[in-house]
Amino acid sequence: MRLLDVVDSLFDLVIPDDPGDLLALAKDLITLRNAGEHQLAVCAAVIDQSGMARKAGSTSAKLLQANGAPPGAAYRWIRVGSGLAGLDRTAGYSRDGYLSSEHVDAIVKGVAHIVDRSDEVVTGEQRVEFERKLLSHAISGAPPSEIGAVARGLGNRVANDTGGPPPAEDRSLNNLDYVVNPEGRCVGRFDVDAVIGEKLFSALDFWSRARPEPDGSDDPRTPTQRRADALHQLLDCGGGGQDLVSAPRTEVMVTVPADHPQAATLRWMGPTTEATALALACDSSITKITLDGQEVPIDLSPPKRLFTGPVRKAIIIRDTCCVKCGASVTWSDCHHITHFADGGATTLENGCLLCRTCHRAVHHTDWDVIMGSDGHPWLIPPADIDPQRRPLPAYNRRTLTLAA
Repeated sequence: MRLLDVVDSLFDLVIPDDPGDLLALAKDLITLRNAGEHQLAVCAAVIDQSGMARKAGSTSAKLLQANGAPPGAAYRWIRVGSGLAGLDRTAGYSRDGYLSSEHVDAIVKGVAHIVDRSDEVVTGEQRVEFERKLLSHAISGAPPSEIGAVARGLGNRVANDTGGPPPAEDRSLNNLDYVVNPEGRCVGRFDVDAVIGEKLFSALDFWSRARPEPDGSDDPRTPTQRRADALHQLLDCGGGGQDLVSAPRTEVMVTVPADHPQAATLRWMGPTTEATALALACDSSITKITLDGQEVPIDLSPPKRLFTGPVRKAIIIRDTCCVKCGASVTWSDCHHITHFADGGATTLENGCLLCRTCHRAVHHTDWDVIMGSDGHPWLIPPADIDPQRRPLPAYNRRTLTLAA
């Protein structure tokens, strides 16, 4: 029988109305899916061990993806296929379709984790015992995440019994994962040792402290929001330092088509709004690329830093802080009052300091900034704040009297 005959037979599959028959059919399909993924894992392991992908100048995972596999599944099949060696009971349940690929993967990773935590050579009998304990949880219906938690507990016990490092100091446990979710936000989790954790707390502590509002009221941000802002600032500082004049050390690449600015894209996060692209472009280096009709670059200009060190220093001397809320210079970007895309020059007269929150407000809401006849920036509030939209002086000049 051709293997694809199984697929052909599914074309005429009739979904029953009876709840009992429907559930039985779903169970059969799940078993079929599990058994199929086991064989895929075996194939993936053989492909990986044969070196055929390497000979073709690729990797096993990419070779599987090129043939229709999702990236996550491709890596999981390779990991499971190679990790089942010596785990005979798990392999049997996987082959029969009783366990899902995700459960088998959790057992494989769990056993490997426990073995890595031991400071002594693990015997075959010990591996079998570790497998038995994790497998019993899988058979009882525990989700893969719970199997992983059990494995970490066993790993802690093994490390303690064999003289291995305690969990807080074990660098082999370190991991950091992140993805871009369907809403375009970066979501992740991390688990790091005590040393990295201490460095993280130390780096974020300064930037995540509460900052009073301009009127002296308490910082309205929650602790989690303050930590997120602190991470933003830490990334701009490149991991350290508080240089007031230099541009942010972390580069963000934004591609903006000249004829379709609304189609701007970020390198990692994908499409973004024109307002966000304009805000990022305020304090940036610009490279102009000319493409031919086939989208091939034919001309490339040297990168041009818009707000250079001398101009930035002059703006800092004049504004001293964010002109809207008074946040420190280290929190602030240089903002084009008239954007360079609209013909605005990058000069002292066309720039001002705005912290990241206020910078976003100016680009995404009805807050405006103008340059006054006194050579200082003034802010125009939205109509819902002030129906007459009367100009407000820059933050560092709000205590000055008219006579001054």
